[in-house]
Amino acid sequence: MASISGTGHAKNVANFEDLISFCTAYGTAYKPSNNHLDIPQLQSLHQDAKNILLTVKTSKTAFDNACNAREIAFAPLKKLCTRIVNALASTNTTQQTVDDAKTINHKIQGKRGNSKKDTESVIPPTENSTPEDKTISVSQQSFDSLIDNFSKLIVTVSNEPLYIPNESDLKVAALNTTLASLESLNTAVINLTTAYSNALIARNTLLYQPTTGLVDIALSVKKYVKSVFEATSPQYKQISSIEFKNIRN
Repeated sequence: MASISGTGHAKNVANFEDLISFCTAYGTAYKPSNNHLDIPQLQSLHQDAKNILLTVKTSKTAFDNACNAREIAFAPLKKLCTRIVNALASTNTTQQTVDDAKTINHKIQGKRGNSKKDTESVIPPTENSTPEDKTISVSQQSFDSLIDNFSKLIVTVSNEPLYIPNESDLKVAALNTTLASLESLNTAVINLTTAYSNALIARNTLLYQPTTGLVDIALSVKKYVKSVFEATSPQYKQISSIEFKNIRN
C-alpha cells in the first residue's frame, strides 16, 4: 500500500476518512471494545472535524477582511492629522495650543522625542498562532492608540474657537464622523479576533485532545486493527502507512 503522508490539520481529517473506509470494509471482524472506536463514532467525529475546519476557514476569512478594511481606513489618518495641525497653526490661536496639537500628532505619526520614527511590527496570524499577534512599538502605533490620540486631537481643535476650517473633511463634525468609523472598524476586528481564536481552540481540542481527539483516536484504531489481524497482515498494511500528526498548540 502506498504511503499516505502529509502534514496539517486538513490532511489529518482527510486521512481519518481513509482510515474509516478501511475499517468499515473489515465488516464484523472490526468490533472494538472501546466504544470511541466504533464506526458510527468515528464517522461522527469525522463530520465534526470537517465542520470545525470549515468554521476556522470562515472565521479567518471574516477576520482577514475586517483587518483589511481597518488598514485601508486608517491609511489616510496620518496625513489627515498633519493637515489638522497645519490648519490650526494657520489661525491666530496661541502657540501653546499649536504645540499641544503637534505633540499629539507626533504620537500619531509614530515619532519619539528625537523624531525618529518607530514603525509598528504586525505579525499576521497563522493557523497556529494567536490571532493578531503583534509587537507594538514605543511610539504608540497600535490601532487603539491611534484612535485615542486622534480623539485627543479632535478635542484640542474642538475647544479652539478660531479653528473653523472651510475644508469639509477638516471640520470638527467630519472629524468626529471619521473617528466613529475608525472605532467601529477596530471593534469589528476585535470581535472577529475572538471568533477566530475560539474556532482555533475548538479545532485544536477536537483534533488533538489527548485520548479523545481525532489523532489519538486514529492511532488507537490502528493499534486495534494491528491486534486483530497482526502486524504482518494485509489488513494492517492497508492502514499502517496512513499518517496522523499531532499538532498541539
